[in-house]
Amino acid sequence: MKVEREIAGFSLPFAAGTAVSAYLAESSYELCICCSTPALMLVLGMTAILSGQGSVNCTRDLQKLITALLGFFLGTFCSLTAEMADLSVHIPMLAQKAERLGIAMQEACDAVPYESKSTNAILKALITGERNDIPSSVTRTFRESGASHILALSGLHLGIIYMIISRMLSVAGKHRTAILTRSAITTCTCIIYTFATGAGPSISRALLFIILNETASVSERHRSSATIFLSALLIQLSLSPLSIRSVGFQLSYAAMAGIVFIYPSLRKLWPGNGLNGKASPVRRIWDSAALSISCQITTGPLAYIHFESFPVHFILTNLIAMPIIGILIPSAVAVTLLNVAGSCPDILIRFTEDMVKALTFSLSVISGM
Repeated sequence: MKVEREIAGFSLPFAAGTAVSAYLAESSYELCICCSTPALMLVLGMTAILSGQGSVNCTRDLQKLITALLGFFLGTFCSLTAEMADLSVHIPMLAQKAERLGIAMQEACDAVPYESKSTNAILKALITGERNDIPSSVTRTFRESGASHILALSGLHLGIIYMIISRMLSVAGKHRTAILTRSAITTCTCIIYTFATGAGPSISRALLFIILNETASVSERHRSSATIFLSALLIQLSLSPLSIRSVGFQLSYAAMAGIVFIYPSLRKLWPGNGLNGKASPVRRIWDSAALSISCQITTGPLAYIHFESFPVHFILTNLIAMPIIGILIPSAVAVTLLNVAGSCPDILIRFTEDMVKALTFSLSVISGM
């Protein structure tokens, strides 16, 4: 817990400073500069003086306060710098290749011979994030049932892709070389997929989680969900400070905050672990419900602020939709790849389409409640 507290003591104030600056600079940019500059100079001066005095005259609480203030004002300046000039690094060749790959993925999804083009459109959204071809009635069904996050390419989708690749490569064994190779292939594939699908704030957050988790795993260093969450927040805001204005960024990190900090406590409310230490079906349902509740506790207020709506049936929606999505995305990826190779069995195509129909039917029933 000490590592988590130390990271939180800097990353959370950094995020707060970034947010304050990003929003205030739109209306009062000069005021932000005037207020932040002397404050940052004061904090840096205090840090230099106290570091020279040693730990005798500097209490631990004061050190924490200085760290928090330094994080806040560095976040402010990081955001202001991004506001003054576009510091994003553009690599035309890489961007063009990623765009071409994304287009090729969309065309591959469209080429699968499903009976309904609506199926192609839904699966293209699930795999590539392109939602323009989805019928408005389907979009409305997802929105009214509280399942809009399923169509928006996010950490959920990259997480499933990551799981697919990891399990496919698990046959390589547990030797050190096999672990390093598997980690490198998995990470590189996720990076390529992220850039090919546009590298939005939510999926970029998931990519950072994967990179940090794999790095800690292969280097055999301390890792925890809280450490990865706080580190990813700090890194992403350092690289792209103004992304904190993005609704997708806010909802993504809010959802992960619920999973990391609330879900473990809610999950423990269920008495026992079932027979012989194995989770019973009822326990698994509770775990899924606890996960949904944890996410809604942190994302609900944000969703209401931005969209003036709240998904009333979110528990029922997630209990039904998430298991289907867990099967549907791997199946859709397999169908798309096999179809490109020219050897996709019709039974797999029909199964995937039936799963899409089951998903849309379930959500339409929920939206009508």
